[in-house]
Amino acid sequence: MKKVYMDHASATPVRKEVIDAMMPYFGEKFGNPSTIYDIGSEIKKDIDEQREKVATLIGAEGKEIIFTSSGAEANNLAIKGVAVAKQKKGDHIIISAIEHHSVLNSARYLERTGFEVTFLPVDEYGLVSPARLAKAIRPETILVSIMHANNEIGTIQPISDLSAICREKEIVFHTDAVATVGNIPVDVNDLGVDLLTISGVSLGAPKGIGALYFRKNTRLMPLIHGGIQERGRRGGTENVPGIIGFGKASELAMEELPENMNHVRKLRDRLISGVSERIEQVKLTGHPEKRLPGHASFCVQAIEGEAMLIMLNVKGIYANTGSACASKALKTSPVLVAIGLSADLAQGSAVFTMNRTNSIEDIDYILTELELSVKKLRSLSPIWREKAAA
Repeated sequence: MKKVYMDHASATPVRKEVIDAMMPYFGEKFGNPSTIYDIGSEIKKDIDEQREKVATLIGAEGKEIIFTSSGAEANNLAIKGVAVAKQKKGDHIIISAIEHHSVLNSARYLERTGFEVTFLPVDEYGLVSPARLAKAIRPETILVSIMHANNEIGTIQPISDLSAICREKEIVFHTDAVATVGNIPVDVNDLGVDLLTISGVSLGAPKGIGALYFRKNTRLMPLIHGGIQERGRRGGTENVPGIIGFGKASELAMEELPENMNHVRKLRDRLISGVSERIEQVKLTGHPEKRLPGHASFCVQAIEGEAMLIMLNVKGIYANTGSACASKALKTSPVLVAIGLSADLAQGSAVFTMNRTNSIEDIDYILTELELSVKKLRSLSPIWREKAAA
């Protein structure tokens, strides 16, 4: 049976080149980078070389990169770390209504400790209005966090416009760029951000490694207290093999970015147009143009999305209903609610994210099987039968 993996937003295969680069650090290069003898100091040098590679991918300097265990940890460090560091200046935080759960739940935690949080609404495409952000800012606002692109609907935010508003008022600006780094060009200076989150798993690096970019002179309190690792901003022995893999994956992503973008954009457009032509009563979610090149997301009327994806799974097609962190929650997506979809329509969501390993043949196979699955499920749906009868 043909197998087509279309959930690269939640996990990507680890590249062979990445695995090869990591292997020595499970064996002969086993030293602890915090030690003063040469076995450890050599590992420390290797870590800093990877730090430079990750930094180069986003137009930063190596000393502005903190390695973490994941994008979720980096988001927690950004939100909580800035809030605690700047709480004497103010207690108001602004985030968008469609942030990843690691940002949303960090903000909700801070609410319980006395901070005020404004959840900015988005439009029907998931875009945050710069004018709405400017209006929400108060004298006590200390942090704004708006993701670069949403991994559920693919919409890319106007981050440089949003960050400029905050820079003028000396407010720290953070963006979760897990969905964008390695998929589109990302430069922290062009974006004008103070903090930016990256995940290795989105780049073809192993799970369990991420990073937070923090601009020089940005105040940030650590979440994990311990030793002097990561210049005192994250205690604990480093995940050396993961960092090595992250560096190699960043290097490859930078080299291959233009070619990969062109490739997945063609696949995305073929999938979107094919779904529109073959299946009626389907809504494309997210912005039709300002979206990730390898991202296609839909809501199908009168069916249950989970059932649709299970049927596709039987045919060897692997897709998702949204964020991998919430895909088993069996409740209406807060992102789809935020862009104004009804609960019934939001239940029929499907997200396809592709990368360099996918092909036109994969897209055509998905279109055939998706059409059959929708027809089958609608034939069993009383909602659809009522609509057809009307």
